[in-house]
Order: sequence, then structure tokens, then C-alpha cells
Amino acid sequence: MALGAPVLQAAEEDPWEGFNRAVFRFNDTLDTYTLKPLAKGYQKVTPTFLEDGIGNVFRNLDDVVVLTNDLLQGKVHEAGIDTSRILFNTTFGLLGFFDVATRMGLQKNDEDFGQTLGVWGLGNGPYVVLPLLGPSTVRDAAGRVPDSFLQPYPHIDHVPTRNVTRGVEVVDTRAELLSAEKMITGDKYIFVRNAYLQNREFRTLDGQVEDDF
Repeated sequence: MALGAPVLQAAEEDPWEGFNRAVFRFNDTLDTYTLKPLAKGYQKVTPTFLEDGIGNVFRNLDDVVVLTNDLLQGKVHEAGIDTSRILFNTTFGLLGFFDVATRMGLQKNDEDFGQTLGVWGLGNGPYVVLPLLGPSTVRDAAGRVPDSFLQPYPHIDHVPTRNVTRGVEVVDTRAELLSAEKMITGDKYIFVRNAYLQNREFRTLDGQVEDDF
């Protein structure tokens, strides 16, 4: 029974595995021949301080999403911290290029609407791999929609500026993940799936994950 439990759990969490594996292969192939080389080139030619600064700018923009979901989850204390982070990093941190808030002891929180739905009692739903976007669940995929309106891109009317900004964010994010690839072992699909589901459970429950034993 103990040996069959993980298989049964995987079947319940990932009933669309055949479809998901096909999309995963598509995403992985696209990443291997386009995004990953771009990320490596970006990391090679970009000075560390500049790469860190660019990442900080996008994290500062993300704090708006975090703050909104703090409020939706009733986390008043965390909302105060994230409001302060936005104010200090946008002003003293030069639009977020320098993360002065963290140096002041205001640690970044991590919330999104997928987690908010979980806090409200909505289950994950089946695991699903989205084309181009990668691992998700039905709940987290739905949560992407309201979060997207809190990002700057829908509000940038100049199309070239919007596309370049979005492109830089994607490549910068991919560059940050290059070092994490060394941890992948065994079946890459299963490793990514399990890592994603465990991470999402941990984040939704704010680290209070119950032991199954």
C-alpha cells in the first residue's frame, strides 16, 4: 500500500499527464533552442550589478501584486511591510533598481491570486502544464488573470516599449533559473511537477505544511 500511495497521489494530482508531457516537451524544446541560449548570453554580457538591478526593478513591480493579495487575504501586517517596500524602493531605490527595503529589514513577501484562492478554500485542481508559461494548476492558472491586470504591461500603450520590457523580464527570470537546473535529477517532468506542487503548497500555507505521517 505504501508503495502504491505515491502513484495514486500522482494520478489524482496529474490526471492529464499525457497532455501535460506533450506540452512539457514542446516548452522544453523551445527553451533549449531559444530562451536558454538567450538567458546565457544575457548573463554573460550583463555585469552582475546591472543584472541584479534589473531583477530588483521587476521584483519591485511585483510587490504591487503581492500587496493586493496581502489585503485580499486579510494580512494587514504584511500589507504594511509591502507598502513600505514599494515606497522606499521606488523612491530611495531609484524605481526599485536598489533593494533598499530589504537592507532596512523589510523582507519581501510572496503572494499571488492563486494563493489567495487557496486561502479562501479553493483546492488546487489538477496539475496542468501551460504552453510557454510552464507548470501550473487549474487554480493557479485562473489566478494569473487578475494578477495580470496589476502588472504594468496592460497599461503600457506603446507596443514596442511593452514588448521589450516584457522580453527583458522573461530573459532575466530565465537567467535566474540557470543555476537551479543542476538540482534536476531523474525524470525531468516528474521532478518539475513535484517541485512545483510542493512549493505551491508551502507558499499557500505560509510554510505550515502538515506531515502526512
